[in-house]
Amino acid sequence: MQTNAMLNMLKKIIYAITAVLILISVYLVLFIAPIPIDPGAAAGDPGNFKIFYFHLPIAISAYLSFFIVFISSILYLRSKKQKWDMLSLSAAEVGVVFAFLTLVSGSIWGRSAWNAYWVSWDVRLNTSLILFLIYLSYLMIRQAVEEPEKRARLSAVFGIIGFISVPISFLSVRFYSKMHPCVVPPCPSGGGGGIGGEVLYYLLVNFLAYFLLAASLMMLRMDNENLKEKANELKRKNNL
Repeated sequence: MQTNAMLNMLKKIIYAITAVLILISVYLVLFIAPIPIDPGAAAGDPGNFKIFYFHLPIAISAYLSFFIVFISSILYLRSKKQKWDMLSLSAAEVGVVFAFLTLVSGSIWGRSAWNAYWVSWDVRLNTSLILFLIYLSYLMIRQAVEEPEKRARLSAVFGIIGFISVPISFLSVRFYSKMHPCVVPPCPSGGGGGIGGEVLYYLLVNFLAYFLLAASLMMLRMDNENLKEKANELKRKNNL
């Protein structure tokens, strides 16, 4: 009982820190952080390039969420413990939301960089869209299968196989990308050159903020699933 109380208190502290960091990161990006490119190189409003400070952390948070789906799916198939299936579901839902925000923020950024919301021949854009659709399909499969064990087993297999789309999306800009910049070195394709200087410090604050946001959302989602399971247990007992 005392352990649960301490765990709940720790969660509340994490939620509070996350909220404060998100507010700080938004303030820093909007009012203090420099534009991360030469303003003269922008096709549109140079201020729109500040979306980079959100876009990259959100994208990496999506990748990490899907990595958690991959690991927890393996752990479920090995142990058949429901907690790993719930973690897979929570991470997938958070990852899909972050992947969608990545596509939206990338399109807004692309409008200023390329004078177009979507450049169909850019590999990173297409692989990011495929990644989003794969994990959206993962959630749809979970909704389609009613039997709990079958649903968890099928979802785990899908979560493991579908993860191949994550490294393909992440590495695509290193092998072939004529438009999308490579900002995390090494960049053999020549599409960018890394991050440094003052920009890096503001970017790190955003990374921490959005990593914590993803973790907080997963914890909240798992708590909801636990409450739902307890409610189902009570219903089953009342029906006996």
